[in-house]
Amino acid sequence: MTLTTTPEERFEDVPDYDYPYEKVPVTDDGAEMAYVDVRKTTESSSAAHQNASRSEDVEGDGDETFLLMHGEPTWGFLYRKLIPTLSEHGRVVVPDFLGLGRSDKYTDPDAYSFDLHYESFETLLFDELDLEDVTLVCQDWGGILGLALAGHHPERFARLVPMNTGVPDGTQEMSDAWHDFANFVKTVDELPIGMLIENATATDLDDDVVAAYEAPFHTEESKACARKLPFLIPQSPDDEGADTMREAKERLSEWEKPAFVLFSDSDPITGNARDPIRDLIPTASEQPDTWIEGAMHFLQEDAGEEIAEEIAAFVERT
Repeated sequence: MTLTTTPEERFEDVPDYDYPYEKVPVTDDGAEMAYVDVRKTTESSSAAHQNASRSEDVEGDGDETFLLMHGEPTWGFLYRKLIPTLSEHGRVVVPDFLGLGRSDKYTDPDAYSFDLHYESFETLLFDELDLEDVTLVCQDWGGILGLALAGHHPERFARLVPMNTGVPDGTQEMSDAWHDFANFVKTVDELPIGMLIENATATDLDDDVVAAYEAPFHTEESKACARKLPFLIPQSPDDEGADTMREAKERLSEWEKPAFVLFSDSDPITGNARDPIRDLIPTASEQPDTWIEGAMHFLQEDAGEEIAEEIAAFVERT
């Protein structure tokens, strides 16, 4: 399968996300996943990222580990408003999906599968970074895979913060808005990444922010993952990934560690999954019944600072 890497100059004007990053191979054919690894004492420097050392970049004094997992068609940039607050409490790890952000990209949509994404995160998070006692903050596809990982590797996780996401095992109902989105992605000739982000946020985005979401995609072929992801969600119990999600769902139904379900109040895409998740995870009802008001699907963009404060308070009380 042909791999491509987005030229670094595409990221030169990305605002407020100049943290050092690293890339490590996570597949047998050497595809590399990019991630940011931040602590309170990390000095942001876009010029330093190529030679950034993990041992140098995680010398903070906090004892928490936050894993921030984004969805489609975004990348770690989506979490830039949360990092300053969360890094006051410890380490913040923000990976980019294969095919998105700074990670390597297959140009053939058929190269992507549920198992590829799930296994690449297992490799990065557990084999390469050996993360433990993780507070998972996840949204959209980041929630699907993040919650699956937590269900299958509960010993690695300390807390869960699912946001605008679901636990699809092939038995769920997808919203009308999701079907409209999937049909658009399937049929449009050129996928307008910036427009998709703008249509799923309540706030007006500056031009440089829209450009930052478009930056990872230097060709139409590089959008192969963004085109394929909607159709990798298990829609039937027989689909790839359905067993993985079903087993995770069963284990999440017995979850004993803290969980804080934090959805926005204006998300037509995944809003219908909020109550099922809160009912699924037993400890979720122990936390405040909180909604992020005036935010849509990409709630990190609409209310990132508020969300960071809610998560910090959740950590403090648990």
